[in-house]
Amino acid sequence: MVEHRKPIPVSEAVARMVREAKPLGTETVPLGESMGRILARPIKATHPVPPFDRSPYDGFAIRASDSAGASGENRKSFRIIDHIGAGEVSKRTVGQGEAVRLMTGAQLPEGADAVVMFEQTSEQAGAFTIRKPFEPLENVSLKGEDLQEGEQVVPAGTFIQPGTVAVLATFGYAEVEVAARPVVGILSTGTELLNVDEPLAPGKIRNSNGPMIAAQLARMGIRCKMYELSADHLENSLEAVRKAAKETDCLITTGGVSVGDFDFLPEIYRRLGAEVLFNKVAMRPGSVTTVAVARGKYLFGLSGNPSACFTGFELFTRPALLKMMGAEKIYLPHTRAVLAEDFTKANPFTRFIRAIYDGFSVRPAGFNKSNAVSSIARGNALIVLPGGTRGFREGDEADVLLLGVEEGSERWTL
Repeated sequence: MVEHRKPIPVSEAVARMVREAKPLGTETVPLGESMGRILARPIKATHPVPPFDRSPYDGFAIRASDSAGASGENRKSFRIIDHIGAGEVSKRTVGQGEAVRLMTGAQLPEGADAVVMFEQTSEQAGAFTIRKPFEPLENVSLKGEDLQEGEQVVPAGTFIQPGTVAVLATFGYAEVEVAARPVVGILSTGTELLNVDEPLAPGKIRNSNGPMIAAQLARMGIRCKMYELSADHLENSLEAVRKAAKETDCLITTGGVSVGDFDFLPEIYRRLGAEVLFNKVAMRPGSVTTVAVARGKYLFGLSGNPSACFTGFELFTRPALLKMMGAEKIYLPHTRAVLAEDFTKANPFTRFIRAIYDGFSVRPAGFNKSNAVSSIARGNALIVLPGGTRGFREGDEADVLLLGVEEGSERWTL
């Protein structure tokens, strides 16, 4: 008996799926291994930045009051009493008509309240003159002007990128508390599937979805467990899913989610007592994408068609995994762009087209049927064309989701 399914909007499917995601906990890693992880605790400044009043230039520290009245006709002279570099502190106190030669980043010596850049001076042996007055604190970076001690610098849930690592190092975080990463299982179903190293045979195709999803997970820093290809037999498929579900935090299956005689996942979900969040989405490709939850674990049933599988992962699996890792920005980044080509096909459902985005315009990446592989390799974005439309023309604006971007968006914007 064919199962009847009612499609739901993409936004509703995303909302249902994200509501079920629960954080997996935290772990502590060395600073050098924190890149690409998600912060579990906010970074707070452990000291002011700068930690002292310092010079932002190579120059001379003076008392601003001693420069009053300086001009081209009335040059003011200063005697150099000390010379320090960055990381050094002068033991001298600057008095009237005195100066300390210092390098960028050096701490301002006692008594000084302004810095004269080298190029603003005329040097002689042990002295220099200036021809303009300086205000108190001119050319001085003040203690704490960037950050005060205890101030939050980066919130929890932030993707750690090189700049974040610099902040962590600045404040002495040799170890970093980060969100735990899920272990994800991948199980490709279908008697037509061959392993990558097997020769083609009549009626057979190589399994591209498994390696593709493994690569999508690797881009997120998530490790996966690959399971043996499951034949299209119910009991064998059920046992494969049970085994994988026990060993992982989340299981992704590809294929077997349609309504044909040999698509067993709907029955497997019933046998597992899983709650099916949705089993049809008003989208192309990938309308049969199914997401279920069994004993607190996600079961992602993605289409067996490569392009549909890829799109389903990016729209549904990726944000769920990011939320499980405590990330705040879990959705694909969104922008608007001008269509560089006509797209005249009518859209009863929202259509996601693999595309090439150049920062201004966007165009299909090539052959765009759900079983396409070439356009996945070429594309860096997804054009989003809403359902109920009769097509679009070159020059029209369209919504675009960006792929392969480290950090996403906090809100689903479509």
